[in-house]
Amino acid sequence: MRTRGASASFSRAMGELLRNFTGSCHCGDIGFAFQTAVPVAEWPVHACQCRFCRTHAALTLSDPRGRLSFRVADVASLERYRFGLKTADFLLCHRCGVYVGAQINIAEGAFGIVNIRAMTPLPTELPAAAAADYDSETGPRRIARRAKRWTPLEKIV
Repeated sequence: MRTRGASASFSRAMGELLRNFTGSCHCGDIGFAFQTAVPVAEWPVHACQCRFCRTHAALTLSDPRGRLSFRVADVASLERYRFGLKTADFLLCHRCGVYVGAQINIAEGAFGIVNIRAMTPLPTELPAAAAADYDSETGPRRIARRAKRWTPLEKIV
């Protein structure tokens, strides 16, 4: 059975079957390909409680055993936004305003998350989002959490 939102293609990583999910901003200038072996019903969906994420109604997802790549069709549309501790670039479309995900580039590698609400189509069977509050984190603790929990990123955009 194919889950809505998964592409027809699959790939293998470390012996696991990865399902492909794609998404983009409204105008299509910024998008992503997210690969995971985790069934949709078991996704670790987070609803960060910071003002930025609440304003964008973001539901974020990452899989440290998955893969992620962002694509940019028009570089003029890519808006990198840093706020708070300024440890990651939040990727928004300058043209249509959609928040598609975030990325971080550190010594351990590049990692990212996606905004599930930018997936097309939106997968069914999404679990309830867990509220997340990271306000008490220091910069080093935030970076360490992201390196551990975020998805390995193919390249920084």
